[in-house]
Amino acid sequence: MRIYLGFDDTDDKDAPIGTGRLVREFTYSLPDECQVIGVVRHQLPRLSDIPFTSNNSSACAIIEMPRETPLAELRDLAVKHILKHCAPGSDPGLCVTTEDAISSELVDFAKSVTGNRVTQKEATHITRSIELYGLGGTNDGIIGATAAVGLTKFGWCGRFIEYGKLRGLKASLLVKDINDAGIQVVSTDRDPLIPLPTDRVHSATWIRPSLWAGHPVLQVTNISHGVWQPAHGKRKKGHSNAA
Repeated sequence: MRIYLGFDDTDDKDAPIGTGRLVREFTYSLPDECQVIGVVRHQLPRLSDIPFTSNNSSACAIIEMPRETPLAELRDLAVKHILKHCAPGSDPGLCVTTEDAISSELVDFAKSVTGNRVTQKEATHITRSIELYGLGGTNDGIIGATAAVGLTKFGWCGRFIEYGKLRGLKASLLVKDINDAGIQVVSTDRDPLIPLPTDRVHSATWIRPSLWAGHPVLQVTNISHGVWQPAHGKRKKGHSNAA
C-alpha cells in the first residue's frame, strides 16, 4: 500500500533545519516494514500576499507499507516527529492519504496553489475524504501539505531530495551509475543528444532529480562529446525573506 504524507511550514527563517530535512529525517526513523520510495520537495509561490516562514516549500514522503499496517500508526509517527522538531512559531500542517484516495480534484487544487493564494477553508474542503491536520500556530501549513500530496501524485512537479542511493553517489560518475540508482538521465539542451550509459557526468556533487512522469529524472547539459553536467546546481545557503 502506497502512502503519501505531505508536510509544510515546519520551520522559520532562523530554524536550523528546513521542512525538507525534517521530512527526510522522519523517513530515517520509520519501522522496518515501511519502505521509503522517496521524498519530493515542492516550491510554492513567494508572493507578497502569501504568508510563509522561509522558502515557502513543502515536501511529500512516499512510503510503501503492508496493507495490514494501520494508517494511523504512520500518521501518529509523523505527528510526533513534527511536534518534536518543528520550529517555535511555525504553522505546521500534515496531510496523510493512500495513493488511490488522491482525487483529480485534489491534484487540480494542488496545481492552483503553485500560482495563487488559496485558503485553509479550500484546503479543508478538498481533503474532506482524507486526513489533514493543523499542528500549531495559524495552521496555514495545511495548504502546503495538501499541495505537496497533490503535486506528487500529479507527477510533473518538484524534485527528489531523497531517493534510494541518491545521496551516496560520487561526484564524478557514469550515466550508467545514475541509471542503476533508478534515475533516468535526460538532456535539456536545445538540440539534445541521448546521454549514453558509458558517458560521464561531471560536477555531480549535488544531484536532485526532477519528478517527471512520476519518475526521478536528472536533467543534464552537454559539456563535450560523451561528457555531461547537471543542469541545475545547489543554491547558496540561507533562507528567503518571509512575507
